Amino acid sequence: MDFSSFLTSLATSFIIFVETREQRNLLSESDSERVGSLGRGLRTRNPCAWIKEALTSSEQDVISMSGVDTAVYFVYLSTVLGILVLASVLLLPVLLPVAATDDNVKLQSQSTSNGTFNDLDKLSMGNITEKSSRLWAFLLATYWISLVVYYLLWKAYKHVSALRATALMSPEVRVEQFAVLVRDIPPPLEGQTRKEQVDSYFKAIYPDTFYRSLVITDNKEVNNIWEEMEGYRKKLVRAETVYLESKTNGNPEGTKPTNKTGFLGLLGEKVDSIQFYNEKINELIPKLESEQKVTLKEKQQASAIIFFTSRVTAASASQSLHAQLVDTWTVMDAPQPSELLWKNLPINYYERQMRQYVVYVIVALMIFFYMIPIGIISAFTTLENLEKLLPFLKSVLEQKAVRTVLGAYLPQLALIIFLAILPKFLLFLSKTEGIPSESHAVRAASGKYFYFTVFNVFIGVTIGGTLFSSFKTIEKHPSQIVNLLASSLPSNATFFLTYVALKFFVGYGLELSRIVPLIIFHLKKKYLCKTETEVKEAWAPGDLSYATRFPGDMLILTIVLCYSVIAPIILVFGVIYFGLGWLILRNQALKVYVPTYESYGRMWPHMYLRIVATLVLFQLTMFGYFGVKKFVYAPILIPLPILSLIFAFVCHKKFYRAFQSTSLEVAASHLKETPTMDQIFGSYVQPSLSHEKNEDDQFEDALSQVVVVPGMIKEVITRLANSGMVEAGTVFEG
Repeated sequence: MDFSSFLTSLATSFIIFVETREQRNLLSESDSERVGSLGRGLRTRNPCAWIKEALTSSEQDVISMSGVDTAVYFVYLSTVLGILVLASVLLLPVLLPVAATDDNVKLQSQSTSNGTFNDLDKLSMGNITEKSSRLWAFLLATYWISLVVYYLLWKAYKHVSALRATALMSPEVRVEQFAVLVRDIPPPLEGQTRKEQVDSYFKAIYPDTFYRSLVITDNKEVNNIWEEMEGYRKKLVRAETVYLESKTNGNPEGTKPTNKTGFLGLLGEKVDSIQFYNEKINELIPKLESEQKVTLKEKQQASAIIFFTSRVTAASASQSLHAQLVDTWTVMDAPQPSELLWKNLPINYYERQMRQYVVYVIVALMIFFYMIPIGIISAFTTLENLEKLLPFLKSVLEQKAVRTVLGAYLPQLALIIFLAILPKFLLFLSKTEGIPSESHAVRAASGKYFYFTVFNVFIGVTIGGTLFSSFKTIEKHPSQIVNLLASSLPSNATFFLTYVALKFFVGYGLELSRIVPLIIFHLKKKYLCKTETEVKEAWAPGDLSYATRFPGDMLILTIVLCYSVIAPIILVFGVIYFGLGWLILRNQALKVYVPTYESYGRMWPHMYLRIVATLVLFQLTMFGYFGVKKFVYAPILIPLPILSLIFAFVCHKKFYRAFQSTSLEVAASHLKETPTMDQIFGSYVQPSLSHEKNEDDQFEDALSQVVVVPGMIKEVITRLANSGMVEAGTVFEG
């Protein structure tokens, strides 16, 4: 890539950023009034008003609109932005002049970028001659960045910990705080139902605060019936809407919609849609009720949700060892009802362990083998390599306009498109492990995606480009591979610099405009949506998608941090990326995205750990590069990775336990109203099991029917006698 290609990339990316925003305004004006009432998509007509609103919004505004998880994500963005700004304050005015006034690029017979991009190579550490005393500035800069990361991460961890505690101490009733999830329930005794077994067990341990239990059932059949019935109900509402719209002044009777009953509505007998759907619903109702009874009585599984009348008891139970053997009666805090992965709950302890190991092996193989195609992409998408490998394209590639555009975008676009297919598969693998909740699966998937992108994009692209361009040299002198790889780092910074620019201009331009979702919404509304519910579903924006968004941000941080000292100019692009990200996503969090779950900041320890991992990678990279530069004082950097590991250990010991479990002092905070336990219990009942029936009648087997053993009776009498409520020796009949 030459300098004109780089400038073309920046200019056109900025134009795309501006144009997508303008197109979004044109598309959204016609629907702002109608759609604004359906969600949080309403925008003011002033195209810059959102900037002021985002800048003046408080953290409490974000929490009230999008929850604690979103607020924690902005703590992450603010922390990273602070790291890069403080790094830029020192590195840009100091390191750029130090690098620019040396002449190592001129002295080398072959420059690190083969004669291209020399203007930026002169601003990098590659322009410093070996053993030069100027390297002291770069070594001290490495220490400065490390200290800044330690300080800001410590402050952020304390802040997020306080945010989580404040949210959990809220006087509002939150249903998940009164429940725990129990897995690995052993087989019941002969003649005892699973429900009786669970109730007896927890009533004996928590006699004062145990409320009732909900045994998890195999709902495959009942879910199928319920989903089929709900499908007919939606079609019925749609048909009735079409019928009402057909009633006009010229046709007051209207025209009843019809449909064919055969394959995909294309074949078979033509019938009255409203009558047909009503008949189908009436046929399915008794079938559903019958299957509900069978499911509740005969399909109980080895998992349950236990409800307590006290938040303190629930918090205590979720972090206590209930059985002598760890593979039975596994108790954990209950996720929110909306994020439970019901199919995973009955999976037993050993199966979960095996699934986890299998998934880890699959991910490791993916990371290893994906380096091959990504390395090929990195190698083949450079113009020089395309000319060598595909000579018939030489005449096309020699045209200045084509060469400029392809040089600016081809490698980066190929990489972005290639990575787009991964997130859903990694989320699927995480759920396959047997994880009980959506938020937990998202955290697991984001971790996999982070390591995948770091190993395959950051390391893979660097290795791929270096090995391909220097293959003949390596073939003749294999021992030079390490030196070639290290010496290529400054030139590879140009690729990543363009990659970061493409991400923040084009990526955030599309994010701000939401032009693709708007086009899809307009098409759905025009051709598919007939009812208000269908319009709402078409407009639903979803959440921030942490499973992909955070690893993408971490890839940018990894690139910027690792090249911050080698090529300090990249810090400017890192600051723009995270600054724009904070501003644009602040607007989206307040006005667009709707969270699908709330984990009260449980993502933060994973965010923190990834930042520390990136810091260690940066420190090791710098130590290796100082070695290539033959700087005799490079061993001064050896304490840095050790300090990072100690810092991670101290933070983990001090803060992590409060994210893993709810502390009892937090759970003991007062509620502003007495919780309605029936409503808390009902919130965990799946829709397919609560169809138009009284809850207590429907779940008669879910009520606490405790089998009391003589020892329990004796214990109860003793407690009553000690409290003075009855006299010692009292005999209870029955």
